[in-house]
Amino acid sequence: MSRFNGLPAHVLLVHFIVVLGPLTAALAILCALWPAARQRLVWLVLALSLIVAGLTPLTTEAGEWLEDRVGHSPLLEAHTELGDTMLYFSLALLVAGVLLAVVHLRAGRGQPLPTLLSVAVAAFVVVAGVAMIVQVYRVGDSGAKATWGQVAANPTR
Repeated sequence: MSRFNGLPAHVLLVHFIVVLGPLTAALAILCALWPAARQRLVWLVLALSLIVAGLTPLTTEAGEWLEDRVGHSPLLEAHTELGDTMLYFSLALLVAGVLLAVVHLRAGRGQPLPTLLSVAVAAFVVVAGVAMIVQVYRVGDSGAKATWGQVAANPTR
């Protein structure tokens, strides 16, 4: 995917990741720490984590296409390298969503996980969620610097 309605697809797709990644992470953390929230939101978290995991490689591919057209700079190279790591964070969030669904299904069948395993799942979900939020910020910040850094450094341009 390269363009959509004349705009580089990366510019559009990245906004889905910027919104859905942290939103999904926050909802997953809420589900991990509050069983009542898990009962209501677990399927939404799983669906959103699937969407984020699916959109992430499309977004990075579109970003690489755009990078080939705008030229390379140290700031853009840093952004591209950080962006390439997003797939790992998206996949961790997907695993977190699957784990939450398993916990939910087992609890619904009257077969809750042992306490230690429940704590481990909750810890994984919290770590994956916080890591996703932090990485989205880091990648977005580097992208903003790569895009607007020269303009901000020379506001009269």
